[in-house]
Amino acid sequence: MYISRNMEQWTKFIETLRIAFNDGKEQDLLTLLLTPDERDAIGLRLQIVAQLLDKKIPQREIQQNLNTSAATITRGSNMLKLMSPDFMEWVKKHTNETENT
Repeated sequence: MYISRNMEQWTKFIETLRIAFNDGKEQDLLTLLLTPDERDAIGLRLQIVAQLLDKKIPQREIQQNLNTSAATITRGSNMLKLMSPDFMEWVKKHTNETENT
């Protein structure tokens, strides 16, 4: 699994994010911390991961469908290889749920 270069800051961010979600302030916090481009990039990454997990679409086609670079698809693919299968099943389940709502 990827380890942040500064685990203390990463852990603090995760805890702050957890509190924000518990308090219904996640939208405000993420808007404060992320630029519009960064928010778009996160959304794109989620789409990439969902399509990679689906395994029905070749990476080249995902790249074309999402109008992104091969490097971005490759980064997503490489991260999938580092994550546990249980977590990837959880991600697949929840990305499918959000697509169907």
